[in-house]
Amino acid sequence: MERIDVMLEPVRAFLIQVGAFLPKLAIALLVLLVGFLIAKAARFAVEKGLRAINFHILTRRAGLDGFLQQGGTHIDTIGVLGLLSYWVVILAALIVAFNGLGLTHVTELLSRVMLFVPQLIVALLVLAFGSYFARFLSNAIATYCKGVGMRDGQALGQLAYYAILAFVVMIALDQMGIGGSIVRDAFLLILGGVVLAVALAFGLGGKDWAAAQLERWWPSSDKHDRLP
Repeated sequence: MERIDVMLEPVRAFLIQVGAFLPKLAIALLVLLVGFLIAKAARFAVEKGLRAINFHILTRRAGLDGFLQQGGTHIDTIGVLGLLSYWVVILAALIVAFNGLGLTHVTELLSRVMLFVPQLIVALLVLAFGSYFARFLSNAIATYCKGVGMRDGQALGQLAYYAILAFVVMIALDQMGIGGSIVRDAFLLILGGVVLAVALAFGLGGKDWAAAQLERWWPSSDKHDRLP
């Protein structure tokens, strides 16, 4: 009889562990179900709210929607933000569920992923508003140059657009924690190199060309006064 008890002791311990684990598993599944429903509601609310304030017009004019379509996606920027909000809630539900099951390592990993998603959302918002501002400023520069009779205004507008866009991308990458000081230093080096190259071209090797370009952009008033 004692031998039978000794043989059955591991089985009893296993059944006790299973009995203690099953309620935790049921609660975890319930948390996941509730989290799934909340995630669907959050995605619907985010997309409807952003479309209600015409945020999709801003992203379309900024060029983000066209960029996503060129990449082969069938959703716009608002759809991406809604999907990210959906996964934020899902990750939160997974963290609660795995924490209840005692899986601390999985919980820590999911917590790191969850902290990255809001940073990605902020980076997308920075890209949306920054791209819109860059396009607006580019059009303003081109219109102003055309109004004052300055040639190559379109090229200057495009130059301003890409310069601002590069700065916005740098801010977005820094917000996501990608690159850090390396990205900032590389951007400053490239910007400094471009400025130095333009300065050398105008100051050393292209005086006549620079004078001709300035004359094209801002025609001298003296020449117009001398005309009969």
